[in-house]
Amino acid sequence: MFPSFLSGSALVPDLEPERPSEKNWMFTGGQGPLAMLLQDQRLHAVFQPIVGLDTASVYAHEALIRGPVESSLQNPDTLLVAAAAENLGYEFEMACILTQLRAWGQLKAAGRLFLNISAAVLMELVLRRGMSGLLGQLRLLGVLPRTIVLEITEHERVSDMDRLAQVVQDLRSKGFSLALDDFGDGRSSLRLWSQLRPEIVKIDKYFIQNISENADKLKTVRALIQIAEIFDTALVAEGIENPQDLKVIRDLGLTFGQGYYFGRPDAKPLQSIGAAAAILLGERDIAVYPQVSKVAPTGQLSQLVFLNAPTATVKTTNDEVATLFLAHPELHAVAVLQEDRPVAIINRLHFLNEYAKLYYRDLSGRKSCLLNANMHPRVIEKSHRVDELVGILTSEDQRYLTDGFIVTDNGRYVGLGTGDQLVRSVTETRIEAARHANPLTFLPGNIPISQHIERLLKKQSRFAACYADLNNFKPFNDCYGYWRGDEMIRLLAQIAKKHCDSQRDFLGHVGGDDFIMLFQSED
Repeated sequence: MFPSFLSGSALVPDLEPERPSEKNWMFTGGQGPLAMLLQDQRLHAVFQPIVGLDTASVYAHEALIRGPVESSLQNPDTLLVAAAAENLGYEFEMACILTQLRAWGQLKAAGRLFLNISAAVLMELVLRRGMSGLLGQLRLLGVLPRTIVLEITEHERVSDMDRLAQVVQDLRSKGFSLALDDFGDGRSSLRLWSQLRPEIVKIDKYFIQNISENADKLKTVRALIQIAEIFDTALVAEGIENPQDLKVIRDLGLTFGQGYYFGRPDAKPLQSIGAAAAILLGERDIAVYPQVSKVAPTGQLSQLVFLNAPTATVKTTNDEVATLFLAHPELHAVAVLQEDRPVAIINRLHFLNEYAKLYYRDLSGRKSCLLNANMHPRVIEKSHRVDELVGILTSEDQRYLTDGFIVTDNGRYVGLGTGDQLVRSVTETRIEAARHANPLTFLPGNIPISQHIERLLKKQSRFAACYADLNNFKPFNDCYGYWRGDEMIRLLAQIAKKHCDSQRDFLGHVGGDDFIMLFQSED
């Protein structure tokens, strides 16, 4: 059940095209457990459904392989280990393909068949058999090329991308379609996606399982959806195992889904999905997307305002610094550099107070300006994260309020900023972050609230909107203090959360003591 040109002997191209027959594809030779299994044709195929999420129907099946029941080689993982140990990687893969095609042809099942094949074996197959030999074998097995989706695996082993692209183009001309398997598992290549332009990409199950509870996985899948739109590719979500994850995948708009929730691999292809899955795919209720569990304003301060101010060096005298300040009355400080890198900062007010003292000019006017410099200035990289700058604002050293700070780009001086600019930039960034998640309760803020309402209205879902706040909260806050007020707001959030179904109801924190609850629960 394996083509003769990929047997254990040396690989020699066929000089004459062979007439299609199963005999030409048989494997002979080898004494290991897997070799004997291949020789006796004891592999068998199973099929797992791939479901169209918009139609709630079986779109295709993925062909998988199993060894003899209750044997040590029943599991596909053990089969792969044995293939590696016996150096039968190509032989095993081609035996799987022939077994799966023969079974599919005998079943005469409707829909398409996803056939796993490594890029190396695909190129070798076309090279040795030729397109006519491949098509002839499919005719012999009763399988049409237009029903086959070649699912490329082991992406990291593609050594000749251009050759693979040409092979794929030739196969498409004969009716085959192409899919990329397990995209995102560490072996996948965005270049492969871009160059091959597969009709379908399967998202690795790591990003699908528990997506209803993981905001990071949700963001990753959303990013893949955007890439798929660029390349006009349909996506398959692998690993769907529960209704909560399916609901999120459905609402994200993915085309296809696959996983145990729809059906396990079986020798008999599934004709239709179960009632529970069909009802879920057709209902109007929307999923409550997972939100970040805490506020983490870790973005860069792209709007940080700084002044492209003149500088001094370690050799600049006090007299020269005084002249500089007089020429630039807007300067609050001057940075002292050594080879483009800041080493100190001179505060204007402090320096001029010292410089105005009796005999200072005569005694120290020609001395180095480092005499009145702060040798430990606040230095902020343009690419600093917001949470790092929050640490500056809350530190014991508050000299940045009077001295300001020095802005660098990869350690090189670019300008000066003031303390109030730093406070303003951090505050604005944190306010923007609070629009996504409230920093007190960590509940979704105004932007996620609006997005969820838009989704409810777009799908015409039935829901009840409740707006909650605390009566007389301001007098309570004024009497008992902000700490007690914050505790009361957190208490209200906890009470509201207890009365919301996390899978159906949305709880958001508008701000202050104002909350909104969007109920899809029947009560």
